[in-house]
Amino acid sequence: MKLTRTDHDDETTIQLSGALDGNSAPAFHQLADTLIAEGRHHITLDMSGLDQIDSPGVAAIIGLHKRTREAGGDVRIAGIRDHPLAIFKLLRFDKVFDL
Repeated sequence: MKLTRTDHDDETTIQLSGALDGNSAPAFHQLADTLIAEGRHHITLDMSGLDQIDSPGVAAIIGLHKRTREAGGDVRIAGIRDHPLAIFKLLRFDKVFDL
């Protein structure tokens, strides 16, 4: 998986590409820790390049969502499609995130 971070004012966009799975979730967790430590609480996850996601990947996103909400921020999902979109709908995350 490839993660690309872009900061603009108080907004951070993370572009995800490839697969967010058990192998790549630790890198996502590390980035999430960095964002929270830096006080970055308004985050958009651009998933237009994400092809695959599994339970560790979903858990990493939900963990980031909880931590940003606790800090008064939010996580937005953009560009989700194909397999990741099907997983999010199956888990009813379309009720949590504006997909």
